Amino acid sequence: MREHPDHHDAELLLRLYDLRREEKLRQAREWFMGKFQAATLEEMTEKYPPGSQENAYQRMAASFWDMAASIVLHGLINEAFFFENTSEFWIVWQKLKPLAPAARQAFQNPFYWKQLETLADRYEKWMAGRAPEALETLRKRILARSAPKPE
Repeated sequence: MREHPDHHDAELLLRLYDLRREEKLRQAREWFMGKFQAATLEEMTEKYPPGSQENAYQRMAASFWDMAASIVLHGLINEAFFFENTSEFWIVWQKLKPLAPAARQAFQNPFYWKQLETLADRYEKWMAGRAPEALETLRKRILARSAPKPE
């Protein structure tokens, strides 16, 4: 990987940002970040069945960030430069992480969400050297937002 980002990194990062602003993807990301919660693959399928808007939103948000992770992992965007500009992929992974083993088994694909997982692991190491308590604080905020609301 190149040590320093250049204008190609900036152009591609800005292009990813433009894609994030596309209306349907923006709606999917907003829903995923604020409302998606499932502890198991079965729960996810029950709450967000195939064909539902929520299922489409989940797949759209997850696949966008898995694709972005792949771009970074292949060295097309400088990793540190990417990390400096977003943590949303890491939050998405935190929500999907408990579902990954069952999803990989169900789809017979050990690489399902693997790019996202790999980049999130690297991000954690990167953040540990910069702001060691930041991710634990963010994890707690995610858990608090994902906790079931009293009715």
